[in-house]
Amino acid sequence: MSLIQEFKQFAVRGNVIDLAVGVVVGAAFGKIVSSLVGDIVMPVLGKIVGGVSFEDMGTSLGMGPDGTEIVLKWGAFVQTIFDFTLIAAALFMAIKAINRLKAAPAPAPAEPAAPPAPPRNEVLLEEIRDLLKK
Repeated sequence: MSLIQEFKQFAVRGNVIDLAVGVVVGAAFGKIVSSLVGDIVMPVLGKIVGGVSFEDMGTSLGMGPDGTEIVLKWGAFVQTIFDFTLIAAALFMAIKAINRLKAAPAPAPAEPAAPPAPPRNEVLLEEIRDLLKK
């Protein structure tokens, strides 16, 4: 089998396509949650703690050799932690809901099935046995 044929089999396999779809949907979902955190949660939290923007919070470490200020941007780190926490919680809830749907019990049958009739030769042997007992 040539290298191109092997690659074609690999690339068209269902798992690879499912993974690609998952990555694309995950990236879009990440953007949605990042927007939720950056545009909704963090401004409210900033207003509660005194009207500050977490993105702008940082600590100056002094000047670099080229004359630019070196800033430790811990506010952006805090915002990234909120992003991660919300994304993880949302994914947990989504996976939990999917697993609940997958594990839904099958409906019980209305009536138990009647046992199958015994084969004809067994019926005849039982009749012979009963006749011999008499």
